[in-house]
Amino acid sequence: MVIKYNVGGLCLILFCIGLAVYSLYSNFNNAWLIAPPNYILFAVSITAFVLGVKGFKDKRSWLSRLRSWLTVVLSLLLAAALSLTLLFASFFSSMGVDEHIKTVSSPNEKHTIDFYRWDAGAAGTFGIRGELSGPLWFKKRIYYQKRIEHAKVNWQSNNKVSINNHIIDVNKGETLSY
Repeated sequence: MVIKYNVGGLCLILFCIGLAVYSLYSNFNNAWLIAPPNYILFAVSITAFVLGVKGFKDKRSWLSRLRSWLTVVLSLLLAAALSLTLLFASFFSSMGVDEHIKTVSSPNEKHTIDFYRWDAGAAGTFGIRGELSGPLWFKKRIYYQKRIEHAKVNWQSNNKVSINNHIIDVNKGETLSY
């Protein structure tokens, strides 16, 4: 049973690290964000830490001890990085950086886009961001425009949407960034 803790903890933390890295990639490249929210990744990394500590009971070989040490170290590093991310996000979200404007659905209600107004204050600029909602927590940024305060949205068809006179085909995966 102890070896299951050892191997399970390592597999869990490697999976969690993969999701965290993909989350960064998808935010930079406007790809589908399939990773769960950061607080769930934080909870998974703490669970992997506990499994890694329980795995220290397996003293059969140097490989099992190495797996436990690797699990504990990686889970602590990931938990620290995610806790800093959560603190950073909660600090700046309380400053009114993102404000939900509206949610718009396609005529057949297959697609839903959430619009947010963001403002960086004196240090930056402001604008509008549109995120296409998917199943569970999946989402994709399809519209991002600086120095604009309103989003005028009209659906041209079930798959094409006009946002501030810019047409985006959501089935083709088109995005718009100004």
